[in-house]
Amino acid sequence: MSIVAVLIVIVLFAVAIRFVWKKNDWKEPSEPFPTTWRQIIQEKIVFYQALSADEKLHFEFKIQEFILNYRITGVSMSITIEDKLLVAASAVIPIFEFPNWRYNDLHEVLLYPDSFNENFETSGKDRRILGMVGTGYMNNTMILSKRALHHGFSNVSDKKNTAIHEFVHLIDKSDGSIDGIPNLLLDKQFAIPWLDLINKKIEGIYEQKSDINPYGGTNKTEFFAVASEYFFERPKLLAKKHPELYNLLEEIFDQSLQKKNFTIRKKTIRRNDLCPCGSGQKFKKCCGKMH
Repeated sequence: MSIVAVLIVIVLFAVAIRFVWKKNDWKEPSEPFPTTWRQIIQEKIVFYQALSADEKLHFEFKIQEFILNYRITGVSMSITIEDKLLVAASAVIPIFEFPNWRYNDLHEVLLYPDSFNENFETSGKDRRILGMVGTGYMNNTMILSKRALHHGFSNVSDKKNTAIHEFVHLIDKSDGSIDGIPNLLLDKQFAIPWLDLINKKIEGIYEQKSDINPYGGTNKTEFFAVASEYFFERPKLLAKKHPELYNLLEEIFDQSLQKKNFTIRKKTIRRNDLCPCGSGQKFKKCCGKMH
C-alpha cells in the first residue's frame, strides 16, 4: 500500500472515530426546563416571545441541549445562567428549524468581559473585536464579548447581534469552508442566485445606498453573517426593503419570520393571570414562584 493510501486510511479512521465519539457522547435533556430559566428567556429573547406554545417547548429543549453539550466559560470573570442562556439562544435561533443540527466544529464558548484584540488580549491597543470563531490552536472555540452578547438582545432595533453573527459563521463553516455559501442549508438551485444577490448588495453598500451594516461589504462571508443578523432582528423591515434577500434567507434557514410578532411586549402581570411563558398555569404557580 502506498504512503498516500495509508494516509487516506488514517484520516478516514480518525474522522470515523470522531463521529462515533460525538454520537455516543451527545447528551439530551432529561429534566424539565427550569422555571427560572423560562422567565429569563421570556424577558430577554424577543424571538422566543414570538413563538407558539409548542415552538417554545422546542426552543427550551434546544437551549437545554446546547448547555449540556458545549462548555461556556468566563475568562477573567464569573458568568451567570443568564449569560449561558443568551449564548445558547444565539446558537439555537439560526438552526431552530433543523432539530438534528449539531455544531460539530464547536467545543467551547469563551466569554470575555468586553472587546479584545487579535491576540485575545482584553487590555492594550486595538481591542476592537467583539466576537470570533477561533482557528489554529483556538479551533473548536468561539470567543464572545459579554457586553456585546447582552447588547445584541437588549437592542432589537439596530439589526445587530454579535453572537448570532458568529454562530452563522459556524453554520457557514460546517461544509468545510467559511465562504458565505452555506452549502448544507442552501439548495443547489439557489446557490447562483444567492451569489449574484450578494454581489449586488455589496455594491449597494459600497455606493452607500443600503441600510445593511457596512461591515457586510467586507466580503461574502461577512455579508452572509450581517444579513442574517438583520433577518433575525428585523425580518419585517428586511422583507420590505430587501424582499429578494429576505426570501433567500427564508429558504436558507427554513424560517418564515415576516408574520411573527417581533415586538417587545411589556405589560403588568397579576398573580392570578396566566403565566406569559405559555405553561397554562397561573403566574403565581409558575414563573412567579421565584418572587
